[in-house]
Amino acid sequence: MVQVCVGGNSVEKKIYVHLNYTVPCVRLLNATHQIGCQSSLSGNVGVLHVLESEDNLDWVLKSGPNPPYLVILESPLFTRSIMMKLKNGSRRVAGVVVVAPNANPLEAFSPHTTCPNENSGVYSEDYDPALAHCNVTVWNPFGNGLAYEEFDFPIFSLKDDNDTHVIRQCYMEHNRAVNGSTPQYPLCAMQLYSHMSAVTNTATCMRRNDIDFSISPEMVCDPLGDYNVWASTRPINNTAKGHKMWESVVIAAARLDSRSFFFDIAPGADSGVSGFVTLLAAAHALRNATQEAPPNRTILYAFFQGETFDYIGSSRMVYDMQNNQFAVDLDNVHSVLEIGQVGLHTESKLWLHSDPVSRKNSSVLFQVRKLIENLQSAAGGLNISMDEPSVSQPLPPSSFQRFLRARPIPGVVLEDHQSAFSNRFYESMYDNAEYLNISYPPNMTPEEQLEFVTDTAKALTEVATMVAKALYMQAGGSEPQLSSIKADAQIVTRLLYGFLVRSNNSWFQQLIPSDLMSHLGKPTNFYVGVTQQSSEPTLLVQHLLANLTGSTVNITQENCQNQREDENDKENKHVGWHTQREGFCIRSTVRLSKALSPAFDMREYTSKDYSTWTESRWKSIKGRIFLVASHDLEVNPSPHRVKDNICKADLTHLPSCNGLKGE
Repeated sequence: MVQVCVGGNSVEKKIYVHLNYTVPCVRLLNATHQIGCQSSLSGNVGVLHVLESEDNLDWVLKSGPNPPYLVILESPLFTRSIMMKLKNGSRRVAGVVVVAPNANPLEAFSPHTTCPNENSGVYSEDYDPALAHCNVTVWNPFGNGLAYEEFDFPIFSLKDDNDTHVIRQCYMEHNRAVNGSTPQYPLCAMQLYSHMSAVTNTATCMRRNDIDFSISPEMVCDPLGDYNVWASTRPINNTAKGHKMWESVVIAAARLDSRSFFFDIAPGADSGVSGFVTLLAAAHALRNATQEAPPNRTILYAFFQGETFDYIGSSRMVYDMQNNQFAVDLDNVHSVLEIGQVGLHTESKLWLHSDPVSRKNSSVLFQVRKLIENLQSAAGGLNISMDEPSVSQPLPPSSFQRFLRARPIPGVVLEDHQSAFSNRFYESMYDNAEYLNISYPPNMTPEEQLEFVTDTAKALTEVATMVAKALYMQAGGSEPQLSSIKADAQIVTRLLYGFLVRSNNSWFQQLIPSDLMSHLGKPTNFYVGVTQQSSEPTLLVQHLLANLTGSTVNITQENCQNQREDENDKENKHVGWHTQREGFCIRSTVRLSKALSPAFDMREYTSKDYSTWTESRWKSIKGRIFLVASHDLEVNPSPHRVKDNICKADLTHLPSCNGLKGE
């Protein structure tokens, strides 16, 4: 038995096993309600119970003698059926920990809704109501809606590693009922902290933000948002906003963000990465042709942030265009080509989606047909076939819908699905590199993997080549240049590796400023985050796009930072300057523009026209396990109370508690 009477800090270090890698579900709010998860202010405590099957739920919800329970779920049991039963029995549930698997499941899993962005696209009571609310096509049939539920207990994800081994061992040795017997104290317990400050809805939390007049105001929530990244094949005067006489723009768009049930795991491989990597590679393929033989129209590359949450980025760009706050306005927009989910095209087939409502306008129809012809012509000689959906159906969820809400603009959305998504893991932690079949021969070093051209990279290179050629034709480019437009498979494979496997790689390190190096890690998290700062995807795409479309200039670092050729340069050239490493300056047209919902500028927190999503603030996210000697201690597991009762519990079974033995 343990004999110990020492100071609180020493006791805490020895009796708690702190969990190293915990990713919570957090609270989000919009105009009408809140979703997500949270703990009480002091954290939720429960006796550990490893759920072995759905039939085993009765122990947690009814018969187990030591509630509340903190339920450990292996990923196959993280289903809507089980989670809703736990939610409805929440008086006996202190929290849930989902063990993230090391390989993807066989079954489909999408915690998003069946009809993404249902109320914020173009189809509504005013725009062909028969096409609204996924009445014609259910885009995400595997969607179980879990990410849009509210849970009044914390839910964490844990990697399947040493932490989960300790948890299972502790449960097996102390808590598991054997032959129907009731486990006796001491029992293994867990405490999860994820208290969220905001409650009810966005209007409530923003009002609370406004009424705190203290020197250090206590903010409770922040709007979701970031920055859009955009560039143009010709410099556009970004100082004088609004309409540009004689300017005609073809917008090439893709979305940057994704999400999953858990806050910090949003790989978005097919849902986002496949599309924007294709567009980055297409922009690179067009660099020389657009400089040597500029087409009549300007191609404007747009990478939208926050699209998962009611089209934050695209709705903001359209709003700015309508209000003379962007470099061009909607009158300057000739047409739109959006690259959606293109990573899973089976039999090398892609689908060209257009809007049946705006096509009733003969001039729009003519331009849509022209864009489709350009795409089909561009696919000649490539291992790609294309088709249009055979039945009249609405556009899939896409940024282009926000342009159509403003006016009938010709456009096509390129996807890897004819009707319902091919993506079985839409907006989940499983929409990852493995799902896109990005794999490498065994025993390769990270550097060798970075350079290895995968089959997925080869396929997306073909798509990027087709997109680049089609954009050049759509912009009125000259025919002889088409043969020189070709995407680079090496660039594509590096982009996929960098975003989906390891962003901290030698290629990315060369292309971004040294002060951004700390942002690099393993797979990128594509959750949009809040508006306080640019996210890792935004920063990476900004600098990658500058390198892929810009030109290196031999000038001093000071002149580069001051965006000038030399000290006498007073002219505004309408281009951006990006310092990479010391003595290395890129001149490009890449810029950032706000991806913050107009609802927050207008203070219309109950808006039905624009996104109203906010994220609650929190103070700490952590988890720990320990042994409890009694129910009383389980309810209040402070180090001081543990110290008083510690002699009643044999803690030596826990690996990190061995230091107590013999003290």
